[in-house]
Amino acid sequence: MTDTGLLRERLVELYAEYARAIDDDRLEDWPEFFLDPCLYKITTADNHARGLPAGLVYADSKGMLKDRVAALRRANIYERQRYRHITGLPAVLAHDDGDASVECPFVVIRIMRDGAMDLFATGRYLDRVHTALDGTLKLAQRIVVCDSANFDTLLALPL
Repeated sequence: MTDTGLLRERLVELYAEYARAIDDDRLEDWPEFFLDPCLYKITTADNHARGLPAGLVYADSKGMLKDRVAALRRANIYERQRYRHITGLPAVLAHDDGDASVECPFVVIRIMRDGAMDLFATGRYLDRVHTALDGTLKLAQRIVVCDSANFDTLLALPL
């Protein structure tokens, strides 16, 4: 198997674990997928195409990600919901010296407390992934580019 093939296999595992942490309500584990500092941004396809830097959610450190989780647990008031992530296969766009640029499509289904399910978000992850000294993969950057600009509720949980 090629270096790119091995990397893709490891990325599939990383993305599956990332999704499971959110879907299983292990939000406290979510920041651990990132380096510090990092960039996590949720934006729309239109804003991304136009090069607009603002996002619906923006965090540039692991501390900000942890604060977001703490706010979700203790401060924010929102209707209880959970997500089910479905991710496609990651495409390695470039890689060298332990860093990779990766694009991966996703679908998120939102499940409300009453059992109602909605297609909540579709889009792609634009990631910069770093191989740490211990060999683990960490997200240095995750830009979540959502296909639609319409969100029908508070964007509470991480995508």
